[in-house]
Amino acid sequence: MLRDVFSSIMRICVIVLLAFVLLPVPSCKKSSGGGSSEQAKQTAKKTEEQPSVENPSAVQLVPLDIKLPKPMFVGTPQNIQVPNLEKPLGRPRPPFLAPVGTENVAFGKPVVSSDEEPIIGEIEMITDGDKEGADGSYVELGPFLQHITIDLGAKYNIYAILFWHFHKQAGVYFDVVVQAADDPDFITNVRTLFNNDQDNSSGLGIGSDMHYVETSEGKLIDAKGVQARYVRLYSNGNSSNDLNHYIEVEVFGKPAK
Repeated sequence: MLRDVFSSIMRICVIVLLAFVLLPVPSCKKSSGGGSSEQAKQTAKKTEEQPSVENPSAVQLVPLDIKLPKPMFVGTPQNIQVPNLEKPLGRPRPPFLAPVGTENVAFGKPVVSSDEEPIIGEIEMITDGDKEGADGSYVELGPFLQHITIDLGAKYNIYAILFWHFHKQAGVYFDVVVQAADDPDFITNVRTLFNNDQDNSSGLGIGSDMHYVETSEGKLIDAKGVQARYVRLYSNGNSSNDLNHYIEVEVFGKPAK
């Protein structure tokens, strides 16, 4: 009898002891969990208070303020037989977006030319701001391959280059090549931004860009923010004669940092 009672008491003690061992300790768990949660909140708060690093893709873009000259002819040009010719858009060119503060950094900047004595006009007229197509507003260079080079005076991030050869009448200029470089001799860090030379007659490589008809809108090239100090433009005659012309060249950029 006593043995049975003793056995029952032992079983009860074992059960109670086992239950005590397996029972969770709320105070410890709560303290640990509460501390982690509070720490996470503090970390999140600090992260929100820290200034964010500017994301290049988040730079504010605005339309370039482009002032166009008045058109000198109306309608679709006729009888221009040039291969790989770009079709007229048939409507005004869409606005070109660039970072806030982008402006024409070529205005009034010095220009040199492969033809030091133009047939008509003066080289400095190419950056004087006059984009009209009338007589007295353009420079006429000699025949064959010619180029002009603009010294921006410092390095800029260049977003667009806009230029007019001659828009008094419709025409197409050949071997139009636009390059940017770090030095005036175009040896260091030379980058070609446009090239419609189909047969490498300019010796600057075969281009994949299309020929286009000159209009009062000029030719706008997306320079994609390339960094350079010097801009050079080539041409090799046109669909009417072997001469080369320039009315104005605008380079839209911001000072390089």
